[in-house]
Amino acid sequence: MTQAHAERAHALLGASKASQWINCPPSARLQEHMPDKRSEYADEGTLAHELAEIKLRRRLTPCNSKERKRLEDALKKVQADPRYGPEMENAVQEYCDRVEERFMAAKARSSDAVIIFEDWLDFSEWTAPGQGGIGDVSIISDGILDVIDLKYGKGVPVSAIGNPQIRLYGLGAWANYNYLYDIRELHMTIDQPRLDSVTTEVMSVDELLTWAETVVRPAAALAYEGKGEHKPGDHCRWCKVKATCRARADANMAMLAYEFRDPALMTLDEIGPILSIAEQLAAWAKDVADYAFEAAKSGKRIPGWKLVRGRSNRTITDKDAARSALAAADLEQDKYLKPQDLLGIGDLEKKIGKKELAALIGGLIVKPEGKPVLVVETDPRPELNSVDADFAGEDFDPE
Repeated sequence: MTQAHAERAHALLGASKASQWINCPPSARLQEHMPDKRSEYADEGTLAHELAEIKLRRRLTPCNSKERKRLEDALKKVQADPRYGPEMENAVQEYCDRVEERFMAAKARSSDAVIIFEDWLDFSEWTAPGQGGIGDVSIISDGILDVIDLKYGKGVPVSAIGNPQIRLYGLGAWANYNYLYDIRELHMTIDQPRLDSVTTEVMSVDELLTWAETVVRPAAALAYEGKGEHKPGDHCRWCKVKATCRARADANMAMLAYEFRDPALMTLDEIGPILSIAEQLAAWAKDVADYAFEAAKSGKRIPGWKLVRGRSNRTITDKDAARSALAAADLEQDKYLKPQDLLGIGDLEKKIGKKELAALIGGLIVKPEGKPVLVVETDPRPELNSVDADFAGEDFDPE
């Protein structure tokens, strides 16, 4: 691989943090010296990217015997990792199939189409020296530059529309290759195979450069100097100082003014924004509580709070020994054993594979309609009919 996925450095003004430093420029320097916390999910995503790169190189690029051997050894190493399994294999293969389709479409437009993997995309011209990121896939043909980013996670849906990260990747790819190719249009795609989500934003080069000059350049200048306005918002989600940020605290405390209003006396126009406020307050409260908990674990005192042992459930330390002891007592098995249960669909897909399971019992799997939930207007799901009769007898869940 061009660079070990797990060893990629996160630049001060990196693409993955673009939403933060564009919307809240001072946050870049505030987080600069705070270490990144590796998680199991991040490590899993790293492995999925490695698997995808190996598959795509084997499938779409010329390989001599030495390169084939290197890729084969790399594949065996990935497959030996305990994080690898049927779910990862199937999800990554679906992503690779779509990348191949894009490349074949590019070759249909132009026989000399090129595909590039894991390339350093330099957008420092609009940010600061040395700033850029690693792009998963770039495809160039007949005036079109395709930039594709794999998101293996399934916790948070990510759209390419208006997404500053994928736009910066597109900007960096254009900066790298525009002197070799007549690129007029960019197709910037985020592929989340585990959420069956593929979104693409199409922009002309002029549109992308206008965004870079009017949005990126001024925000980057402020961020690099540690200046600008602290502005809380959705971009706080992954900020390392979100729990102790005073601007976020002030904004959330100002929202608490709504606490003293009687919901029964408010209009629906007032209630709509308050639902958003409640969601933000809940997220902020959790961030503060998590931060305080970690501080208390390290021995720091939180005024008015203390660390104690939580409640726990009894557990059997050796289930085999317990089963033997109960069997030796000549007890009826139904008094201490549960009947075998079929695994859930998610676990079956992990162990058997999504496509294989569909072939075996696809006709027996149904997806009932979900209960109505109230969500923000920007949610991509279609709106339900608002007639009261449609919801008769339904319980509404918060989301």
